[in-house]
Amino acid sequence: MRTFEELVAEAEAADVTGWGFGWLHGRAFEERPPWGFAHLLAERLATLDHVLDIDTGGGEVVNEAPVLPATMVVTESWPPNAERARAMLGPRGVRVVETTQGSPLPFQDRSFDLVTARHPVRVDWPEIHRVLRASGLYFAQHVGPASAFELIERLLGPLPERRLGRDPHGEAADAEEAGLTVEALRTARCRMEFYDIGAVVWILRKCIWWVPDFSVDHYEQELRVLDADMRAGRPFVAHSTRHLIAARR
Repeated sequence: MRTFEELVAEAEAADVTGWGFGWLHGRAFEERPPWGFAHLLAERLATLDHVLDIDTGGGEVVNEAPVLPATMVVTESWPPNAERARAMLGPRGVRVVETTQGSPLPFQDRSFDLVTARHPVRVDWPEIHRVLRASGLYFAQHVGPASAFELIERLLGPLPERRLGRDPHGEAADAEEAGLTVEALRTARCRMEFYDIGAVVWILRKCIWWVPDFSVDHYEQELRVLDADMRAGRPFVAHSTRHLIAARR
């Protein structure tokens, strides 16, 4: 295995835009939820006319669908991701709209048959209700509570209050309060394994909300301990949590 310094330098130089994780191939593994969100989404996109995808990243999930609606709109708040989404989805006729987190969705009332998202940053249920047409559906995969917290708390220490966030039943209750009817709610806990320190550095650079003050210099001591464990043949194990939610207006 290459040195700590070489692995870290490679991870710090690597591209982290978009929502693809191909850079981790062979260096980390994450079990997937059993429902197959991209496949389920593709089935719906092939049958509808007006669809909105929120927090699309680089458009990777939408682009997996063989058939897209006549009107397909995606939003993204990080300019490098929005640029990537335009390059990927623009040739397929998709409109990419840059938004600001926390602001209302820039669309008219009752504009979409389906609003979808994979791992939205923050769910604004009243806004989702507003832009859905009558009988329209919100269909999404959300990050669940305490996801990847084995790694996050390894660096930051215990975070009991943060562990309570993203509760799927709480989110379902919020959707109902906003006027939606929750038709399905499924949860999953999936194993993650990291095989070298470069993979850890890369994921912390990409998922900046995990450890907001992350830098290699600041956490070098903790990273070197993890590096020594992985060099001894012990991958670092964490668990992601996900929930699938379908809610209809």
